[in-house]
Amino acid sequence: MNFDDAYANGDYIEGAQTYPPKWEEAAYEWRSVENAVGRARLNLSYGESERERFDLFYPDSGKPKGLMVFVHGGYWLAFDNKSWSHLAAGATACGWAVAMPSYTLAPDARISQITTQIARAIEAAAKAISGPIVLTGHSAGGHLVARMRCSDVALSVADRLQNIVPISPLSDLRPLMQTKMNDDFRLDMVEACAESPLLAKSLRDVPTHVWVGANERPAFLDQARWLADGWEDAKLTIAPARHHFDVIDDLADEGSALISALL
Repeated sequence: MNFDDAYANGDYIEGAQTYPPKWEEAAYEWRSVENAVGRARLNLSYGESERERFDLFYPDSGKPKGLMVFVHGGYWLAFDNKSWSHLAAGATACGWAVAMPSYTLAPDARISQITTQIARAIEAAAKAISGPIVLTGHSAGGHLVARMRCSDVALSVADRLQNIVPISPLSDLRPLMQTKMNDDFRLDMVEACAESPLLAKSLRDVPTHVWVGANERPAFLDQARWLADGWEDAKLTIAPARHHFDVIDDLADEGSALISALL
């Protein structure tokens, strides 16, 4: 198997190059409005490094029902939290606050270090918002939120976790050792196993619903199925007519099945 091809998403999505600018534009417009009306707190720090920042969005009225955290993807190599602000719209419309963190990218950080950063980001956001916490993330972000269920990850607010929805997650990192991306990941077998949610030896008791698009690459369908099968209590939804880049769109829709599964 050519693992570089197996995990290449953009090569198999029509108009793939148009998605990042569309994401950025939609995120900027939505974030600007929310900030202007006082429903956003931007660039909050959760650590010392430049990228250890998160944005926090509030519902339009009343005390938040709880906190949703969205962790972005990009193979731990690309993007930051600013491209996804509009995806908070579904949860805020339902009365939840939403935190969106950035994190240090590879090769400046190893994946294990990024996992620790995300735990700190969740803890920092949880100080601002009381109540239950739900976690979701896409692709590499799906991996990172799945890791929060693993007992080896220190997470002081773990008792507040109500639900985890990894979207198109990378659950077993061992195949990525066979890609050119590993020049930046620097995964060895020890870290690949330790950072693979599928291989976790002990799990927190948190409901988990794995979500993946029906039109995704076979490797990502496999990764999602592996996690849902490996975590016996996990649910699996294969979203019809969705590929790796548009599977997250329904986070912006308060009436979507994805938001219902999450909240």
